[in-house]
Order: sequence, then C-alpha cells, then structure tokens
Amino acid sequence: MNAEIINMSWLNVAVTTFIVAAAGLCSVLLKLRLEKDLLIGTIRTFLQLILLGYVLKVVFAVNNPLIVFLLFSFMIFFAARIISGRVTEKRVPYFLPVLASMFLSYLIINLFVMAAIVQVDPWYMPVYFIPIGGMIIGNSMNAIAISMNNWFEGLKKDRGRIELFLSLGATPVESSAENFKSSVKSGMIPSINALMSVGIVSIPGMMTGQILAGTDPMIAIKYQIIIMLLLVGSTALSTVFALHIVRRLSFTSNHQLKI
Repeated sequence: MNAEIINMSWLNVAVTTFIVAAAGLCSVLLKLRLEKDLLIGTIRTFLQLILLGYVLKVVFAVNNPLIVFLLFSFMIFFAARIISGRVTEKRVPYFLPVLASMFLSYLIINLFVMAAIVQVDPWYMPVYFIPIGGMIIGNSMNAIAISMNNWFEGLKKDRGRIELFLSLGATPVESSAENFKSSVKSGMIPSINALMSVGIVSIPGMMTGQILAGTDPMIAIKYQIIIMLLLVGSTALSTVFALHIVRRLSFTSNHQLKI
C-alpha cells in the first residue's frame, strides 16, 4: 500500500532551523568558532537547493541531452572548485588536470550505469542521469579532497625519506609508493564504513526518499544496493585516477619534489 506523500510547508522547513541555531549556540558557548560557518552553510543550503529545484524543473521538462550534459559538467566543475578550496597545498597546479580526470571518470561511469544497469531510454533521461550523477560526484569529491590533503601532508612529513630514495636512484613512483597507498586508503575509509553500517546503523537517503514517496521497500532496497556499490567503485576509481595525476605533478622532470 502506497503511503500518502506529506507536503512540507516552508514554515515546517523554517522550524528546523532552530536545530541549527542550537548548534550555533553550542559553538558560541564552547568557543568553537563554527557559528559563522553554520550560518553561511545554512543560507547556502536554502539558496542552492531552491535554485536547484527550479533548474531541475526546467531540465526535466525540456529533456534535452545538451542541457543535461551542460548541467552535469557544471556540477563536476563546481565539485573541482570545492576540492581546490579544501586542499591547502597551492604550489602544485593540480586544478585543471584533476578537473579533466573527474570529468572523464564520472562521465564514463554514469554512461555505463545508464546503459548497462538502469537501462533507461533515452540514456540521458535527466530524472535518472542528474540525481545518480550527483551522488557519484558528491561522494567521490569528498574522497578526492581527503586523499589529496593526505598526500601533500605525507610528502611534507616524509620529505627527507623521499628525497633520500630519489638520490639513490628511485623513481618518484617508487619513493612515494607508501604515501600513495596511505592517501588512497584515507579517501576510501568513509565509503567502506558506509558499506559496513548501511541497513544496520543507517538508512540511506535515496532509500528513505523512495520509501517516503510510497515505493515498495524491496524495490527501494535494490536501488540502494546498486547505488552503494556504484559509489564505492566510482570513489575508488576516481580517487586513484586523480591522485595518480597529482603524484606526477608533485615532482619535476628531474625527479625533485615541488613542495
């Protein structure tokens, strides 16, 4: 039996801001200095999601592959900008190469999902392409940012050891192999933890949304399993791909560290 969808009013939405306000009050009392970020984040959430709602209405109505592609590309570009803001190291020019690697990996993965798994017709159907692509991008974006920060911090910490290896004839790949593995693992841990806890500790957002919309729980479960496995796989591939490029950019042609 399908459950009736309860429409939330803007008053209901506004009431939930009291919870964030309580978090901000805790920040003030404990001198955490997070109240400004909480305020900005809340305002951005309202503005960005309202704007997204209007954009998706237009995209879904038009159903044009060019518009879907442009929106998908914008999402990837913005994700790369967020990664650039989170990564503290600025001496290595990684933005454009990482953006290219993200675009290529996400596009291939999303096309594969549309054609081979979901099997929608046409393949660019925005009601599937954009939400699934957004989940892939958002999940992988966090992993890449964590991995890159771990990579650069590791290079600084182990600079002496890496330069010793380089002076003895080791290649950049050989001298930084442990740092590379450690960085990839750091980015993968959140996704692996999500695999371990899903269905026991947490009910994922996509499954929750489908159930609230009246979808049979077993259908929602199948979708969620596909999404969970897809997110872990895409996170691993995109993180390794991006970090491989960043590793090459971290050394000069003479095998010297740039940082």
